[in-house]
Amino acid sequence: MGQSCSTEKNMNTLFDKIWDSHVVQIVKDGPTQLYIDRLYCHEVTSPQAFDGLRQRGLKVFRPAQVYCMPDHNTPTHDQDKPVEDPVGRKQIETLDKNCQEFGLTEFKMGTKENGVIHVVGPETGLSLPGMTIVCGDSHTSTHGAVGAVAFGIGTSEVEMVLASQCILQQKPKSMRINIEGKLPKGVVAKDVALYLMSQLTTSGATGYFVEYAGQVVRDMSMEGRLTLCNLSIEMGARGGFIAPDETTFAYLKGKKYAPKGEAWDKAVAEWSKLKSGEDAVFDKELTFHGEDIEPRITYGTNPGMGIGITGSVPTQDEIGEEGKASFEKSLKYMGLEPGEKLLGHKVDYVFLGACTNGRIEDFRAFANIVKGHQKAADVVAWLVPGSWTVKKQIEDEGLDKVLAEAGFEVRQPGCSACLAMNDDKIPAGKYSVSTSNRNFEGRQGPGSRTFLASPLVAAAAAITGKVTDPREFM
Repeated sequence: MGQSCSTEKNMNTLFDKIWDSHVVQIVKDGPTQLYIDRLYCHEVTSPQAFDGLRQRGLKVFRPAQVYCMPDHNTPTHDQDKPVEDPVGRKQIETLDKNCQEFGLTEFKMGTKENGVIHVVGPETGLSLPGMTIVCGDSHTSTHGAVGAVAFGIGTSEVEMVLASQCILQQKPKSMRINIEGKLPKGVVAKDVALYLMSQLTTSGATGYFVEYAGQVVRDMSMEGRLTLCNLSIEMGARGGFIAPDETTFAYLKGKKYAPKGEAWDKAVAEWSKLKSGEDAVFDKELTFHGEDIEPRITYGTNPGMGIGITGSVPTQDEIGEEGKASFEKSLKYMGLEPGEKLLGHKVDYVFLGACTNGRIEDFRAFANIVKGHQKAADVVAWLVPGSWTVKKQIEDEGLDKVLAEAGFEVRQPGCSACLAMNDDKIPAGKYSVSTSNRNFEGRQGPGSRTFLASPLVAAAAAITGKVTDPREFM
């Protein structure tokens, strides 16, 4: 169901509360100047921003609120050796130099706090409820899972935040997506996100900031919530977030950068107020039911082109006239036919990782499926933790041994095969079942073909060598 409302609406949504408390000034007939609590920088989108500061003779305004780390170009093996790719090496070295020059905290490659920035932020307690958080990366929406307003920005905006700790933004509209009921067996947060994308399309939430609510969301672990919020951008949303609750507080308690002692108690008391009012009116509100969702897989070249794992690729008749050209182009690229079932389709590569599914819960889920089985001989599997912390958790829980017995190796942290900016590229024409966030043409390597799926679907594919319903192993 959808609803609209006038501009006179009651501004009592959680989004309004966090946004409005960070407004410095509103420009008449123009943007809002918004204060930013935390800026994250990685090596790909920051060099030009730092150069801009240099050219204008500016310092970083509040260095204590900026945290940097390389992740996109970092190799997932031999991180103690020089990076072979000259472009990647240059970007990583440039970030190091910029952090030294401007006095910023950097979690360097190979250090225990390094990893994918959208994994490290929450797991260290740098991302906290009620914050405004930005990064030159579209999947910054991940941090919304802790109850923050977090969104990706462009490089010129990174420079703006470095120089002033503020940003000029038009205030987005608000949307609430309720997911009620319970999730069936084998269905996890990734499936929920892929289902929402197929329902809303990749532009269905354009111009909105999405609050996720309902029983399914309340029942999700923090890892699940991080996955759901991570994928908000793939529906076109500016960002997505979840009101903080006991699950949030339990996750953050004791984290390195989270408040301690009395400060913690005080913070929790404040964070507990961060929820939409009973009288809150959203610009749009939608409701879905968990029972309608089965394990999902994509067939096309955007994340919204997905089906239930037992379903079939749509036929021409099921696609609207305006979408036929892109539908045909996608299927041609993917080497698929309209009406084809994906179950049983050959798989060449499996990737577990990225800021979408590189957390400990994802590795537990994968290990549970493959335990007692063997990796298919003709499948190349890359299992890449989102951080060194996750890698340590894998080892502490003995999951590395379970995985090794099944023929898998756990690699070193990084963005890896999410995007073709490091060694982990899928060759042209090969099929990958990937737990990452995008299946665009060439996203995982020139000519690569990506099926997006959950860790459970990825695990089932890794041991059978084909697209498989994970419920067969549960």
